[in-house]
Amino acid sequence: MAGARSSGNFDSMPSATPPTTRSRTTKETLAPQVTAGVVTALVGFTSSFAVVLAGLKAVGADQGQASSGLLALTLTFGAGILWLSWRTRMPVTLAWSTPGAALLATAGMVDGGWPAAVGAFLMVGVLIVLTGLIPSLGKLMAKIPTALAQAMLAGVLLPLCLAPFKSLGTAPALIAPVLLCWIVLTKFAPRWSVPASLLVALAVIGIHIVSSGVQIPAESLLPRLEWTTPIFSVEAAIGLALPLFVVTMASQNIPGVAVLKSFGYTTPWRPSMLVTGAGTVIGAPFGGHAINLAALSAALAAGEEAGKDHGRRWIAAFVSGWAYLVLAAASAALVTVVAAAPPGLLEAVAGLALLGTLAASISSALAVAEERIPACITFLLAASGIAFAGVGAAFWALAGGIVIRWVLKDREPRNVA
Repeated sequence: MAGARSSGNFDSMPSATPPTTRSRTTKETLAPQVTAGVVTALVGFTSSFAVVLAGLKAVGADQGQASSGLLALTLTFGAGILWLSWRTRMPVTLAWSTPGAALLATAGMVDGGWPAAVGAFLMVGVLIVLTGLIPSLGKLMAKIPTALAQAMLAGVLLPLCLAPFKSLGTAPALIAPVLLCWIVLTKFAPRWSVPASLLVALAVIGIHIVSSGVQIPAESLLPRLEWTTPIFSVEAAIGLALPLFVVTMASQNIPGVAVLKSFGYTTPWRPSMLVTGAGTVIGAPFGGHAINLAALSAALAAGEEAGKDHGRRWIAAFVSGWAYLVLAAASAALVTVVAAAPPGLLEAVAGLALLGTLAASISSALAVAEERIPACITFLLAASGIAFAGVGAAFWALAGGIVIRWVLKDREPRNVA
């Protein structure tokens, strides 16, 4: 694991921005960092919050609990970004686990309902903390074949990514404008394709609310945290917590390390795991499923758009943390408006948001010829939605893929002397 050797001591981390440089910082020189930070937050939040809502509702959250979960996630990783970027002087950004939310959307309710799902979220946070404290656990995670982890993710994403096209057949007047906007922006401004599609969807929802006379209570627009006492069960641990942990680590944390490395930064692995793990534990009773290192949006704060001065790009991450905290205040209003959406519209936006991740997962899963058969079986098991003993398809997909991989590898012809 690329960042597993990073020091966990904040005081030992060199400051990327010398004090003399910081004292000369002016309003003009901060413009690129401030702009990049705000864009990072806007893109990160708007491009996937629909996936988070779909996931939380699928495992039993009502509207208030889903709103609380979205708020808890945004608050915890926003605060985590502020802490990590300030202490490390590196553009470390965090996010909610979008692949994890997609997994929740396809896993459905576990035995025990929403409280059991919250218990699973809490277990994920503990596992992430242990990953930061125990190097061997990180090494164990790294031993999970990349092809199988990506195939499992692709299988989980497939039903969600089919939603826009299924909805297009049942409600073309509602879905077509969203899909058309996404296609045009993917061509000319890919970064803004999903946020722009969301704006079109919100416009469609607004028209629907006005035309149907739906009444929205004013109190539902105010952000509010709702406590849920967690319930712990073996089924939730195996069927929800373990797959959620694996997906979060393999599809968010490890790629997040790679993104920062591509821009010349060494991720502070242990502090990052401790902060995201603790944040997940704190947010879990309020409905937050998992927070982690940002992957795709991390490039916005760490790249050239955050300024030419490599040592000042941490400011972009710091600004994004504050921007996320501002966006948290709008979370309840978004959930309330989305709750009034016509059937299929939210799922369509979530599916469009995940198409890029699906394509990347399939490509990674099939990249190595020797891994293709186990990866295909893993993909099909995950996409099938099969469940045994109350344990969902994601666990059985990964377990089945590992078994098939071992069987096929054992059957390889041996050289005879």
